[in-house]
Order: sequence, then C-alpha cells, then structure tokens
Amino acid sequence: MDEVNIVEYDPQWQTLFAQEAEHIWQVLGNNLVVEIEHIGSTAVPGMAAKPVIDIMVGVRSLVGAKSTIPALESLGYVYWRENPDPGRMFFVKGMPPYGKQRTHHVHIVEVNSEFWERKLFCDYLRRHPEEAKRYEALKRDLAASFRSDREAYTNGKNDYIRAVMSKAQCEEMEKKG
Repeated sequence: MDEVNIVEYDPQWQTLFAQEAEHIWQVLGNNLVVEIEHIGSTAVPGMAAKPVIDIMVGVRSLVGAKSTIPALESLGYVYWRENPDPGRMFFVKGMPPYGKQRTHHVHIVEVNSEFWERKLFCDYLRRHPEEAKRYEALKRDLAASFRSDREAYTNGKNDYIRAVMSKAQCEEMEKKG
C-alpha cells in the first residue's frame, strides 16, 4: 500500500537531497541540466511532510531530456510514461512494487515559469514559518481524510498553494520595486 503518511521533520532530508542531486548531476551532465532544486515540504526546515524527497531538475530542453530516461532508471527511478502533464517528466524511486515505499520524486521541467514558481513557493514557506505551519496543518488534515488516495490528497492542496503563490508573487514584485 502506497499510503499518504505525514511524519515529523527530519534534518537528514537535506543531506538525502544533496546526495541524490549529486548522483543526478553525474548521470545527466551539465549540457542538459541548468539547476537542481530541493522542493516540496521536505525542503522546508521544521515542516512535517511525507518522507519523500522532491527534486526538481531544470533542463534546457524537455525534448532533450527524454534521452535521460535510462540514466535515471539506472539510479533506481521509474519513469511515469503516462503522465498527463506534457510540460514535465516525472520519476519515482522506491514506489511499490519496485520498493517498500517512495523515497524520492524527480520532476524534470524546462527552466521556465513552472520551475521558478515551484522554487518561489518553497522559498516563501522557508521565509514565513507561520505559513509553513498552516500548510502543515492542511496536509495533516488531508492525509487523515485521504490516506489511501494520493490524488485527492494532492488536489486538496491546490487552492491553498494558489493562495500562497499569490502572496509570494506579490512579495517578489515588492522586492523588485
């Protein structure tokens, strides 16, 4: 069973990200990859989360990234070929039946608005611990309601994420003057 399970923050998540990012750089190389970011709740110090490290790989070309599927599979990732979002490639490590539980997600996107929006969301939560606590409470409520339904759990966060993104974008515009 691949249930939604929220656990207390683990400082080891930062190390796990750094180690995995290094492996990804090694197999994908600098010709394709522009930036690798730790995203998602495990990237926000102090925030409880699903114990899955979300890694966003910003690439120059998503078409060019298709050739990297075997390299990521060699690291233990499974590629979601039926992903309905044509703007990204999605890989999972450890997901049943290939492992006991998910440990890592890799989101490959072109360095465009989605890349910067996801980064902006995490950065905003890092700067605003009170907002991170609200997000954590929402995730705990959703996990209790949708423990066996990852899609409903994820969809339940959408309105909140949009609201936070609006705040984060306003804050960014104020910084730029």
